[in-house]
Amino acid sequence: MAEMTSNRPYLIRAIHEWICDNGLTTHLAVNVAYPGVEVPQDFVQDGQIVLNIAPRAVTNFAAGNDEIAFSARFGGVPMSIRVPVNAVVAIFARENGQGMAFDPVDPPEPPTTPPEPEKKEEGKGKVSHLKVVK
Repeated sequence: MAEMTSNRPYLIRAIHEWICDNGLTTHLAVNVAYPGVEVPQDFVQDGQIVLNIAPRAVTNFAAGNDEIAFSARFGGVPMSIRVPVNAVVAIFARENGQGMAFDPVDPPEPPTTPPEPEKKEEGKGKVSHLKVVK
């Protein structure tokens, strides 16, 4: 049987819609140490940030299968936010705390670069097959 994709992005989108449909304010708790997280560091506490993703608080909201991206204002300054879905710790309603927490996901291993082939010094160890013609 083929391995299925993660259900995390689908659950995040569904819970966000459910909270909004109930007229509440959706908040997203994010692990800022996860690679690819782009958030204002001034608002990080204990390695996490809680973001208000209610439609009235953000613009250009897009929740894809790999990342959540939107624009928001922090201290009056507009900023683009990017959150990989695996960095999401929880999604919940501010007013009553209802929502869902997620198990932490280990960050992907950084790609390993293959060792560079040894460079041969030109002119050494090779005999040229070319002749000087005058």
